[in-house]
Amino acid sequence: MDVAQAREQLRRRYLVPRDAETRLDCEGDAAGGSSATVEKKEKPLPRLNIHSGFWILASIVVTYYVDFFKTLKENFHTSSWFLSGGTLLLVSLSIAFYCIFYLEWYRGIEEYDVKYPSLIPVTTVSFIAAGICFNIALWNVWSFFTPFLLFTQFMGVVMFISLLG
Repeated sequence: MDVAQAREQLRRRYLVPRDAETRLDCEGDAAGGSSATVEKKEKPLPRLNIHSGFWILASIVVTYYVDFFKTLKENFHTSSWFLSGGTLLLVSLSIAFYCIFYLEWYRGIEEYDVKYPSLIPVTTVSFIAAGICFNIALWNVWSFFTPFLLFTQFMGVVMFISLLG
């Protein structure tokens, strides 16, 4: 049995019910037979689960114990890296809100990434650059803990937003 046959059998195992597969094997015409896909009715995942609860709680704990907002307020005017990161984050969020609210909700364009293919890469690059700038700006405060703290804050915000919609 070569790799292509093994891959096809594995693919068919999950797409075709077992009794249909045995009927196809008995007929000897696997390629000409109609394959019925198994449709499973999956329940949607609950919005608040252990994973999202953990990240939200971890973000709250990090915010409290490291005086996150006080540190941001103190470093806001002293670091050009922080201002650059804030500007890049604003660019990233502006493009994201443009895609979600204007293109998708107002104009009704659901596949805006097909019509405007440069939006997603520009948003991604500006967000990653903002994260790098924030890490550089806050490195003198928390040293090597900075990436972990900022990642925890990021995940907490993402999970909180996922609860809202």
